[in-house]
Order: sequence, then C-alpha cells, then structure tokens
Amino acid sequence: MLTASDLLSAYARGVFPMAASSGEDRLYWFNPDPRGILPLGEVHAARSLRRDLRTGNWSARHAPDFDAVIVNCAAREETWINAPLKRLYRELYDQGHAYALEVLRNGELAGGIYGVVLGGAFFGESMFSTQTSGSRMALLWSDWLLRHAGFTLFDTQYLTPHLASMGGREVARMVYRRMLGAALPRQPLPLESCVLPTAQLLLHDITQTS
Repeated sequence: MLTASDLLSAYARGVFPMAASSGEDRLYWFNPDPRGILPLGEVHAARSLRRDLRTGNWSARHAPDFDAVIVNCAAREETWINAPLKRLYRELYDQGHAYALEVLRNGELAGGIYGVVLGGAFFGESMFSTQTSGSRMALLWSDWLLRHAGFTLFDTQYLTPHLASMGGREVARMVYRRMLGAALPRQPLPLESCVLPTAQLLLHDITQTS
C-alpha cells in the first residue's frame, strides 16, 4: 500500500499521482513536460476581479476542516480524487505536509484550495468554487501566503485556461527540476502560523506587485 512517505518521495522527484475516476482505487503517476507553475508575486488580477475584491466583502481563513476542502474539490461530475488519495492527503496533513485555505464572501464559503507542502514548494492539487470567483480569490490569497511564508515554488502541475488567466505559465521539465531543487531545502514558516491579510491589504499588495 502506498504510504504518505512514498508520496513525499515522489513529489520530491517531480512526480505526482492521479486516479482515472473517484470510483477507481488504482493510481497513475505523472511527470508532465512542460510543467504548470504560478510564479509567486506575478499572479494576475483582472480589473473586474480587483473591483470585486474591493467591494465584495471577501475574506480568507486557514481551512478549519481539511477533509471538507477535499470533499468540495471532488464534488464534480468527473474527478481524479479517489479514496486512496483522500487517505494519503489526510496523512500528509496530519504530518504537516498538506495545507488548505478557504475564502468566504459575506461570511459564507465561496471557494478554496489545498495542496502538498514540501520545503519551500507548494504543490497545488485542486481548487473549488461555490460562488463566482471563489477559486480566483483563493489563488490571490494563496500567492500572498506562500510569498510571505518564504516559499519559492507554486506548482500547478498542468496549465489550465483558468490558471493561465491568473498568470500561470508552463516551463520545461528541466527548468522545473531546477526550481524544485532550489525550493526543497528551504524552511519556510508553517502556513497556518501566518496571519492572512484582509481583502483591503491583499488588494494593496496586488497593486504594489503588479
């Protein structure tokens, strides 16, 4: 049986697992070339998204229920998140090697993201939205959090149109390996120890870095 330690060893080599569907127990390994990343400090927020951030009563929190974030991410018609992966991610979370963030609008859950943490690398696994722009807001807060905690790599694995619209890009496998190699020895702050900014402070930060 695959263990959390096995999974971390794979991530350290740039390899990650996915299932064909939620109902299949078998896992398949992937090491894409090119690789999707979201360059920290270069996340793009369109004017409409900034306006929404300014006026939409958004906030973010360290997810109080890690498992619930995974359930929300898997709550779609087709998903690669199966039962073995849910178990493994929970084990990684218990060991301090996984993290989840939620965003709220008017105090109601609007979206979230979770991923694997190893050194200064964050491997974004999946996002969800329960309200319009929920996952985009999760990316904005995640970028801030990772930068301020001392991370240097936000690995998105693949580049989707959604991620590309937020500033994501692709890099060749050899470039990615160099980025990963530089990130792994780092010792950033625990993500849960960082105080998340208000929407106003996040908007100011976006304005300063764009």
